[in-house]
Amino acid sequence: MKFALKVLPKPEVLDTQGRAVQSTLQSHGFDLSECHVGKYIVLEVNASNPAEGEKMATAMAEKGLYNPLIENYQLEKL
Repeated sequence: MKFALKVLPKPEVLDTQGRAVQSTLQSHGFDLSECHVGKYIVLEVNASNPAEGEKMATAMAEKGLYNPLIENYQLEKL
């Protein structure tokens, strides 16, 4: 089963990539107030049921796919 892991900087953390993208888009005439750059990771886990799969994907995220000091993550089943 597949899970999507979305990782974004915490709101209080300076997102230099997001600011660079925002500046570039604004210089091309796009009107936006915020832009954040993160990671999108697709995990295909071998699990016997959805609850076990979600538990495995969560463990993977928390053991090394995001930095809890500066990032938040969301997990969704695909």
